[in-house]
Amino acid sequence: MTKAIRIHRTGGTEAMQWEDVDVLPPDPDEALIRHTAIGVNFIDVYFRTGLYPAQMPCVLGMEAAGVVEEIGAEVKDLNVGDRVAYTGLLGAYAERRTVPADRLVKLPKDVRDETAAGMMLKGLTAHYLLHRTYRVGPGDTILIHAAAGGVGLIACQWAKFLGATVIGTVGSDEKAALAKAHGCDHPIVYTREDFVKRVKEITGGNGVPVVYDSVGRDTFDKSLDCLRPLGLMVSFGQSSGAVPPLNVSTLTQKGSLFLTRPTLATYVAKREDLVEAAGELLKAVRTGVVKIEIGRGYKLRDAAKAHADLEGRKTTGSTILMP
Repeated sequence: MTKAIRIHRTGGTEAMQWEDVDVLPPDPDEALIRHTAIGVNFIDVYFRTGLYPAQMPCVLGMEAAGVVEEIGAEVKDLNVGDRVAYTGLLGAYAERRTVPADRLVKLPKDVRDETAAGMMLKGLTAHYLLHRTYRVGPGDTILIHAAAGGVGLIACQWAKFLGATVIGTVGSDEKAALAKAHGCDHPIVYTREDFVKRVKEITGGNGVPVVYDSVGRDTFDKSLDCLRPLGLMVSFGQSSGAVPPLNVSTLTQKGSLFLTRPTLATYVAKREDLVEAAGELLKAVRTGVVKIEIGRGYKLRDAAKAHADLEGRKTTGSTILMP
């Protein structure tokens, strides 16, 4: 038995229960992991509330770091005692669990467990957004919503390193200062500024080639107005709620725009893609290109409080749980 945060029904934070769960021995292609740090992400809220479906009872959580305690008979590239991290596997809010070995990434000695737990989902998301969904490069001016959030802080730093001019929306002056310190050239406090107007001012009326939007309902329509003709709208989250149905003719009217709704799972579905992306992320962190900001930490048993703060927009950077 081990302790975990589990839900038996969808709902608010009151649905999250601290309880005993069974841990089975690893199958031949699996590894048993003792978690040392666990990441908290908005996708966890989506599963808790039922926006994303899950089989009940459900252990929440999608990313963590830990130590290998046992390996299956067919696992060849891991050893007991290895420090590892993963993302994309529902069930991370637990002290221990078994996971498919091919989803694990070994951690170098100079990357702390807390850093790894706070960067796998967010960092790999920033990687595919900037390197694959739209390849950001010198001369690009881009817009990143929630620039002081977990993905936002990483994406701002990485995009700046790639040579882009970064515009970012944030909810307060404190978050604006944080985003600016992490590569955001033009933080916009959306609670008092019209971000469409500011984007047009910054770009000389041209608009941006790409918008990265994890907010959803509250920003989607205005984000389209920030794009230049043939621009790309990347809707990769919906922290404010789901985007209403879209008349595709709107994309024509606003300049033959492109729209995509990507997910990390697709970009790292192949083992070789996961290894390559994780290697580039680890290199960026180890060389200082990207600094992972751990905004707040909570005990695993207090995950409900972490969710409440995340939904209340009281967090910045990465939020982690400690078993």
